[in-house]
Amino acid sequence: MSRFAEISRKTAETDITVSLNLDGEGKSVISTGIPFMDHMLTLFAKHGFFDLNVSAKGDLEVDCHHTMEDLGIVMGEVLAKAAGDKAGIRRYGNFLLPMDETLVMIALDLSGRGGLYYDVTPPAQQLNNIDTRLFHEFFQAFAVKSGLNLHIRMIASCETHHLFEAIFKGLAKALDQALSFDERVKGVLSTKGALD
Repeated sequence: MSRFAEISRKTAETDITVSLNLDGEGKSVISTGIPFMDHMLTLFAKHGFFDLNVSAKGDLEVDCHHTMEDLGIVMGEVLAKAAGDKAGIRRYGNFLLPMDETLVMIALDLSGRGGLYYDVTPPAQQLNNIDTRLFHEFFQAFAVKSGLNLHIRMIASCETHHLFEAIFKGLAKALDQALSFDERVKGVLSTKGALD
């Protein structure tokens, strides 16, 4: 069974194509026009063992908002499509990820009911050319479009780069766990018989 999907989205503000193989090797080709997001999505693929290609062009001359939000939308849609009916998967994942002085907790449920619960106070409001509040927009769109119940909590951090790197790595590890198969699961892991 192939767990691969590709989705394109084009608006007056952005033009984005994402392909995702959930059973990959951590290979990626990323071009978003935002170097820090290229770095984050590259390590997301690596630490989740996902093969991920992202091509995004946005109105960065305005600011990063439209690109960040629309990246979250397309990433969420492609995850939902690649995961399919979620038969046989563990469904839940969590990871406590340390990175030097930073510690973050990611907990998630591939329930089909998307929602973001975000307790993160970045040490700085700007990271290169990104307003760090835009990460909330990215994760909100990603959670809603993927049908992911997603909790992101900052436990400790005083370095903004480390904070978001830890979040993306922790998210990758938790998703890898939730998307992995368990031979004991027959159909989907729900008494309802469906994850939606």
